[in-house]
Amino acid sequence: MQQLLNGLFIGSIYALFAIGFTLVFGILDRLNLAHPAVFAASAFVGIGLAEAFELSIWVILVLVFLFGAVLGLIIERVAFRPLKNRPDAHFAGLIASIAMAGMIVAVLQAFFGPQTRRFPEGTAPEGKVEMLGASATYVQLAIVIICIGLVIALNVLVKRSSLGRSMRAVAENPTAARVLGINVDRVTAMTFAISSALGAVAGVLFALNVNSAQLGMGTAIELKGLAVIIVGGMGSLPGALVGGLVLGVAEVFAIQYIGSSWRDFIAFALLFVILLVMPQGIFGKRKVREV
Repeated sequence: MQQLLNGLFIGSIYALFAIGFTLVFGILDRLNLAHPAVFAASAFVGIGLAEAFELSIWVILVLVFLFGAVLGLIIERVAFRPLKNRPDAHFAGLIASIAMAGMIVAVLQAFFGPQTRRFPEGTAPEGKVEMLGASATYVQLAIVIICIGLVIALNVLVKRSSLGRSMRAVAENPTAARVLGINVDRVTAMTFAISSALGAVAGVLFALNVNSAQLGMGTAIELKGLAVIIVGGMGSLPGALVGGLVLGVAEVFAIQYIGSSWRDFIAFALLFVILLVMPQGIFGKRKVREV
């Protein structure tokens, strides 16, 4: 039971990271490879805020959410919008986002240095809760609650708000959406903002969970995020959630029963098997793109 809980904790972070990834892909059919840099940058900014102003983790999460949203707007405006009318816009945007990621990491190194950073003591509530023969820290419980809450809020936004309806229209047919009077550029910018805001929160939660932040932490989780959205079904928000939890649980059980060196092998082998059985992913459908 303890290992299952640990897997759910880390899987929740993977899911939140992957949902930001799949939101942009599902709506705009673009793969934003600057997303891992937002993940890392937000962790460093969160630690910097905690050190400079002695803020609680709840205030930091709100500020980092806003920081991630602004960074997402910058990425969309600089790396994607100028290239949108090119015939190879998908590939050009992919390369531009990689360049943006490199620039963000370079700025991080200039401001914070290459050293590993950690949150100061007292930033997050300390203590443990015993449940079903296992224990969980307050931080771990907060991670799961925050991740589930953000996923539910995003689902409500996409399914029931006017912005969500516009997002679904753009995902279905951008040209028709523009004809119907939808501001496609605005929807695109808001999609990037929301995606990066979710990635930012995931970065802070990950740094809290492992008690460290490194410049390469986004790169380390990037491949896992891509695997999660492929297994869950490209463009599927529920699929990204389930895929993240599956990956987290698989990793933890691999460490417990086989060894840490086999963690990635077992996790990705499991995902490979899932794709063999369900090539479209857990929630994927042929010729249908979910938002």
